[in-house]
Amino acid sequence: MSTDAELAADLAARAGDLLLEIRARELGETPLDRAAAKELGRRGDKAANVLLLDGLAAARPGDAVLSEESADDPARLDSSRVWIIDPLDGSREYGLVGRTDWAVHVALWERGLGITAAAVAQPARREVYVSGAVHAVATDRARPRILVSDSRPPQFVDALARRVGADVAPMGSAGAKAMAVLRGEADAYVHAGGQWEWDSAAPVGVALAAGLHCSRIDGTPLRYNEPHPYLPDLLICRRDLAVPLLAGIAEETGGPTDTPRVAMAREYIDSLVTHDTSKVRLARHCHRYENGQRTGDSGDEIRAMLENGAQYRPISAVRDLEFREWGTDVVARFLLDMSFGRDTLTVAITEHFAIPSAEIDSITAIIEPPQR
Repeated sequence: MSTDAELAADLAARAGDLLLEIRARELGETPLDRAAAKELGRRGDKAANVLLLDGLAAARPGDAVLSEESADDPARLDSSRVWIIDPLDGSREYGLVGRTDWAVHVALWERGLGITAAAVAQPARREVYVSGAVHAVATDRARPRILVSDSRPPQFVDALARRVGADVAPMGSAGAKAMAVLRGEADAYVHAGGQWEWDSAAPVGVALAAGLHCSRIDGTPLRYNEPHPYLPDLLICRRDLAVPLLAGIAEETGGPTDTPRVAMAREYIDSLVTHDTSKVRLARHCHRYENGQRTGDSGDEIRAMLENGAQYRPISAVRDLEFREWGTDVVARFLLDMSFGRDTLTVAITEHFAIPSAEIDSITAIIEPPQR
């Protein structure tokens, strides 16, 4: 029988090969439009997820699984072994010609031990990084290089870079950024724009075993297999940079961060303007009511409307956003601007989200008459 690390590496490599096949067949050398690129990412995600789930079921049938592409099963909380997988980390980059900064994540969490085995595959680079089998490459550059998300860089990162005398560079995929630090191509990876356990479990497992520092941006440990798998921020860096970076982040940040449920509601509201639902977690059975009328019968239908629905296209801004949370419920109140040529129409919205676990179960909206 293979070890857990060997299994993680084998599954990550096999999923990566499958993703390369799908990408070569669908992408080729011709750039896709935004919608087609997004659909390619979804197809790759689903296919790789099936491969990983089947492989884990065959090799470790008694273990639980937490996957980005599967509904969360609360039974994992009673399991002593939970595989945390991201079948395609960096689905946006996956759909773009020439991009190599996407990855496959496979990690094993064990009760009382944390992440004990992990693999990160970067298929477009033909590389698989395995916990316990790689070591971080030392660097001696005069100015540290900090990697950030190319779509959601931390608001404080420029000030942090000035404070520690560093340069900032964007890159896709959490796994790609973490492995770039491991290879010595960068010195730190800082994230504060919202993530889930599957975004960081495997990269952190590999990075920690390789000798890098990994923590939340406030210095607290990264905890996995939590009841709610939202894990919003992350610091991976050379050990000698941990103290100055954590001190600098503490100086540049302040105030409370979103709770997991508020963060999920915020992602949904952000998508009203961006029409990007890649970070929106909706249950398959999710439904939506608007002023008493049912306007969505499933998570997929609601997601499709947010991305392509004509009724959402005029939305230009969300303003004065406030949240209130109690128990498993979140209420958001905000003003919504809609542009029609030179005219802007503003409505007041109260939106109630039922979020019993790791997905939004239902949405109830009250839309007040337009404000002129």
